[in-house]
Amino acid sequence: MLKALLDAMRKTVGTDQVSDYVTDQVALLLETLGSKELSGINLMKALQLSHRPTFRQNYLNPALNGGWIERTQPDSPRSHTQRYRLTRKGRRWLRDVEPAPF
Repeated sequence: MLKALLDAMRKTVGTDQVSDYVTDQVALLLETLGSKELSGINLMKALQLSHRPTFRQNYLNPALNGGWIERTQPDSPRSHTQRYRLTRKGRRWLRDVEPAPF
């Protein structure tokens, strides 16, 4: 039954819209990153978060898994010099949601 519902949603909405949904937390992370490269600690500070597991579960991992951000050192995810930056997909999303200047 759930599979039938998911198939119906994909036909109605389109697969891109279903898979490219950005949560409020991921949106906030993308806006915070902007054109910068930030470490996980600096991202947490900028987002005013102090609980690392919550940050990873609700912000960092969904953004990485969705392809919105990437690691600057993909082969060393636990490196102390690791930084995060927007991908092309993340930059495009940020550009499309920013309000036009008056």
